[in-house]
Amino acid sequence: MSVTNVRSRPGGYSAELDQAERASRDEIIALQTTRLAATLARAYDKVAHYKNAFDKAGVHPGDFRQLSDLNHFPFTVKTDLRDNYPFNMFAEPREKLVRIHASSGTTGKPIVVGYTRADIEMWSDVMARSLRAAGGRTGMIIHNAYGYGLFTGGLGVHYGAERLGCTVVPISGGMTERQVQLINDFKPDIITVTPSYMLAILDEFKRQGLDPRKSSLKIGIFGAEPWTNAMRTEIEQSFDMDATDIYGLSEVVGPGVAQECIETKDGLHIWEDHFYPEIIDPESGAVLPDGEKGELVFTSLTKEAFPVIRYRTRDLTRLLPGTARPGMRRMEKVTGRSDDMIILRGVNVFPTQIEEVLLATEWCGGHFVVELTREGRMDVMTVLAEARPERWDGRGLLEHTELLTTHIKNTTGIHARIKAVPPNSLERSLGKAKRVFDKRPKG
Repeated sequence: MSVTNVRSRPGGYSAELDQAERASRDEIIALQTTRLAATLARAYDKVAHYKNAFDKAGVHPGDFRQLSDLNHFPFTVKTDLRDNYPFNMFAEPREKLVRIHASSGTTGKPIVVGYTRADIEMWSDVMARSLRAAGGRTGMIIHNAYGYGLFTGGLGVHYGAERLGCTVVPISGGMTERQVQLINDFKPDIITVTPSYMLAILDEFKRQGLDPRKSSLKIGIFGAEPWTNAMRTEIEQSFDMDATDIYGLSEVVGPGVAQECIETKDGLHIWEDHFYPEIIDPESGAVLPDGEKGELVFTSLTKEAFPVIRYRTRDLTRLLPGTARPGMRRMEKVTGRSDDMIILRGVNVFPTQIEEVLLATEWCGGHFVVELTREGRMDVMTVLAEARPERWDGRGLLEHTELLTTHIKNTTGIHARIKAVPPNSLERSLGKAKRVFDKRPKG
């Protein structure tokens, strides 16, 4: 079977799997090998950064013969993209781009990414494929609460939903009261949003005295931040819906790099005909075999304007064989990032570990932040966890929080102060939730 042309046709995306989704593992590997060779040559010939990086590493696109040869090529990291701000990583003249997206730039210069018309078409295709894998079908209404603008989430989902033949409600983030109103009035089948903001929407349902299980929502597609299976259970039971995970990042394309399939919910199938994944040891950079946990690395296979070679995502996961799409490998839900890992007194812990413990309680509604401070010479971690309205006792739920402190100590090896705070007292995130606030002295 040839899978060289998997572009969807105008007029909607069928519920049937496309050619690439039906391909065997051997067919996918053959396609990846061909496309990787072309991508390496394109990057070397058209992007000065990659020519210099390849030359410095002593490799040339002509050295690539099989997938394992990619190990010899250098990584791309976030500072490379910032150092080439704004347009020096593009493989096409700026005049040929039809769209530009960028990161917020809160930790330095924004990361700028560009798209040709063909890139937008490819992105629309993989997003339509993702929505369909999550249970979306032509004719459904999608309530899109991802942010629009320079953030890739809103427009990425939007174009994919239109490609699938859905009706899009482009509400974006914020205005939580109005979100609930439009869900009740327009009766969408699907919601796309960050999982932390979905909890804010859930709170608004309850505040208005509405039963979320009676809403029209039957499918939730959540991404842009790590979230646990405990949070999945919370959302699914609260709304009587299927909740699936979507993965993407602007540097690779945006949302739609990988998607959890509704029939299995066992990890995210990577659309490997467009994105080649690797797992590496975060410290040594050595490539790890499938099944071992490490840092996720991506190389684009079909992007024209902004090819990326071995981009270090800093997301921690592992690769597994395909199930619902046997030819495409899966990635486990991201458990954290190698650069947001909390190191406290020599012990490593991720916010998702804290989240899982909190959501196992009856009193916490899922909203929390972690504060890192220093008392004398000791680092201290304090978790501010918001109580559910029906469980708040006005005194801080001391008996419950003390038990939780002991449980976290026994399971993670660290001592964390747990403080229950009143309902609706923590700031709600309209996009990616900021969980960790490091207030320790620098230097």
